[in-house]
Amino acid sequence: MYVGSVIATQTPPVRRLRDRPVVEAGAVPGYGPLFNAGVLHHAGVYHLFTRAVRDGYRAGNDAGPRFVDYISDIVVFTSNDGHRYEYGYVLAPAGSGGAYCFEDPRVQWVEHRGSQHLVMTYTHLSAPGSDTWRIGAHLLRWDGSRFEMDGSSGRLLGPNDVPNKDGVVFTLADGRVALIHRIHPDMQLAVFDDLDHLWHAGDDYWDAHLADLASHTLLTPSPGALGIGAGAPPVRTAAGFLLFFHERRADGSYTMNVALLDGASGRVLSRLPEPVLKPELEWERAGDVNEVVFVQGAHLDADDIYLTYGAADRCVGVAVASVPDLLDALAAAGRDRTA
Repeated sequence: MYVGSVIATQTPPVRRLRDRPVVEAGAVPGYGPLFNAGVLHHAGVYHLFTRAVRDGYRAGNDAGPRFVDYISDIVVFTSNDGHRYEYGYVLAPAGSGGAYCFEDPRVQWVEHRGSQHLVMTYTHLSAPGSDTWRIGAHLLRWDGSRFEMDGSSGRLLGPNDVPNKDGVVFTLADGRVALIHRIHPDMQLAVFDDLDHLWHAGDDYWDAHLADLASHTLLTPSPGALGIGAGAPPVRTAAGFLLFFHERRADGSYTMNVALLDGASGRVLSRLPEPVLKPELEWERAGDVNEVVFVQGAHLDADDIYLTYGAADRCVGVAVASVPDLLDALAAAGRDRTA
């Protein structure tokens, strides 16, 4: 389990593990912001897959993008205890694999034909200043000391020519593979026979999906909120999948939220009406984008879930969630919804 300083918040059952980031902006030469990191616990070590913005970017003007010359790679940090991280290596340099930028990586084990495959999903940006986000995906392999991308496995998931991001992949109880994605402002669910079907789904599949998008909508923003998107890959529990997601509120702030998904269908069973974490500390409230906690990584350890989140588009924070407390709260929320 996790040791160290625990910082209480106003919204248990999720609490911060530290009052400082585990990865600070500028911690790696040649990079500024280091944030929005997925996590994987493998071979006894925490591996943090981190969006790393190269030095040299600057603020844009009112008529253009927020930032100019804003280019990000995916870099990996490691930690033995989940508190103290050290920089390791660049996993995905911008400009490779047809991507102008790699943003917001998530890593997840996906079952396929009796074996586990490690999938990294990310936001694929095709051109500078572009809003043509797509969900990129690669298989990862472990060489005994570090992870590598399988270059031949690279795919763009989802419908062509439709801005789409925040993709996470998980295996349903019957072996089918589900993709949660975000066509603004909602989250949608797409289900496939297996990983190969997801990897090679053609226009016919996605045209039918788009034609009936309302039936595939998984979650919609709370009243007054501007949008939502998947955060960490769903965490399997005996009661179903815990999905940690972000919501952008009317004031522009980003919060961490939780829903419970059915293990067989992936559909929503219950959703907490209030955030479980919101920007409160100075480094969560002030940065390149103010007032942001953006959950992206989740590792289940017995009855706790270790969570990683981006803060103010500058650095990485960590928190821990109690599975029993979350499930109790979600059960109560479900009863309230049906009462």
